[in-house]
Amino acid sequence: MKLSKYLFCYFTGNAPEEERVHFALSEDGYNFFALNNNEPVIKQTLGKKCCRDPYIFRDNDGFFHIIATDMRSADGWANNNSMVLWDSKDLINWENERIIDFSLYPETKSANRVWAPQVMYDKEKGEYMIYWSHNNADDALDTILWYAYTKDFKTLTTSPRVLFKPKSNMAGIDGDIIEKDGRYYLFEADEKKNAICYVVSEHLSGPYTEYDDNKISVADTALEGHCTYKILGTDKYVLIADQFRAGGYFMQESTDLIHFEKVSPDKFSLNHLRPRHGSVVAVSEDEYFALVDAYGVQEIPD
Repeated sequence: MKLSKYLFCYFTGNAPEEERVHFALSEDGYNFFALNNNEPVIKQTLGKKCCRDPYIFRDNDGFFHIIATDMRSADGWANNNSMVLWDSKDLINWENERIIDFSLYPETKSANRVWAPQVMYDKEKGEYMIYWSHNNADDALDTILWYAYTKDFKTLTTSPRVLFKPKSNMAGIDGDIIEKDGRYYLFEADEKKNAICYVVSEHLSGPYTEYDDNKISVADTALEGHCTYKILGTDKYVLIADQFRAGGYFMQESTDLIHFEKVSPDKFSLNHLRPRHGSVVAVSEDEYFALVDAYGVQEIPD
């Protein structure tokens, strides 16, 4: 299957009706248009019935999954302990909604922040690693990155454990891992440095090395909710991120995942979607046009 286009999966705000899964498409990875009139494409029925930070991915068997923060921000920012997941064969029909509740595990029984989950296949272990931003109410750790393994996206095969903690002992959230040339680059929003920073490892589950000069965001304002993806057929990687204080989205690009340059706002189109933390997956031409046929498109000027 030739992958040639891009699907962006995101939510749009902090009101309960905005904490839903939205879709947008792009032909070039820079300019996106909304599907379904920028209305939600999934109605959550379990857990908080609101979700944030949706991460969409294709598994090794070609099936799609969305994993998201099961959270209603109106209830408070330290008031969730679960993730919500869906499966799909075609990106249009989503089923098997389920919850992973981390309060059921001894290591995370007091979890009050289970945010921004993502998934990556570990070739060394032959399982999928779920990683997320986590806080327990009853330990001395800040909100940092944890992980656990799964084979079926339903049950965990390992107990939850810490993936990476910044040297500062302050928060490091919104982990996003990219593999390049056999090395794993983990980008995290570092509270101490007020920037997106990188750490690197030879293994997906770490240990990750943190260098002193490891800032990679080039924006003039703070960023979080970042997502990195490769521009197909090129050596470029694009990082998009939420300017959560200034508003709007920021885009930067790199060929080595360490040195980034700003993409001029007139070279990309995202802000009309009103996106918050989301993710991008590459899709085929057939999948692209099936989504257009199913949801319709809406051109909204920036």
